[in-house]
Amino acid sequence: MNDSFPRIITLLRTERNITQKDAAKDLNISQALLSHYERGARECGLDFLIKIADYYGVSCDYLLGRTSDRSGAKLTVSDIPEPDQADDNLLKGSTLPILNKKLIANSLNIIFDLLQKVDNHDLTNQISLYQMISVYKMFRLLYSANQQNSSSFFSVSENTFKGFSDASMSIIESHISSLAAGREIDGMEPLKDTGPLEMSFDSINRDYQLYASSLMNLIRSAEKAMDFTQENK
Repeated sequence: MNDSFPRIITLLRTERNITQKDAAKDLNISQALLSHYERGARECGLDFLIKIADYYGVSCDYLLGRTSDRSGAKLTVSDIPEPDQADDNLLKGSTLPILNKKLIANSLNIIFDLLQKVDNHDLTNQISLYQMISVYKMFRLLYSANQQNSSSFFSVSENTFKGFSDASMSIIESHISSLAAGREIDGMEPLKDTGPLEMSFDSINRDYQLYASSLMNLIRSAEKAMDFTQENK
């Protein structure tokens, strides 16, 4: 089948608090066979794929990892809500999460506007992947804090995800550095025109009136966190 199928059917079952024995009974197969499917030791046939998709109320494409939408719908740009449309009332209590979320989101608006200006697909993709993995790592650390959460939510194991994600970010950062410096790497097209990236404090404040203060605050917070000499003062 593929690597996604065993993980996803295990996740769906544990999410619904269904025992393997009960699920096997409902699906009219032996528990041993279901165990083989969930561990990836055996591949199921098309009939069982359709049966288990109906059982969990998801699409076959979702079970096969072809889409992240359980109904099988393909995600488009218009389907993704704008960050500014998020309901900050969901974050109750402390204002710190709201403040930091806005600093990061507003700063990302500047980064992606600059990427639109340089119009380099490979550079945009690499910077996006770097940020996605960073968010993935933080979400996974929070997810893993509760031992009741199913590890089958992820395809990369708990023992290896940190090393793999750190290594991936290091490689991607090298790609970004090379592309931004105008050097081709791994068949990716380097940045040829850095003109749109000419910036100054005044130009950032002029071009990004809504977001400039957020970026400046983010820079100060980041550099303060990097100043380890403060611990000795």
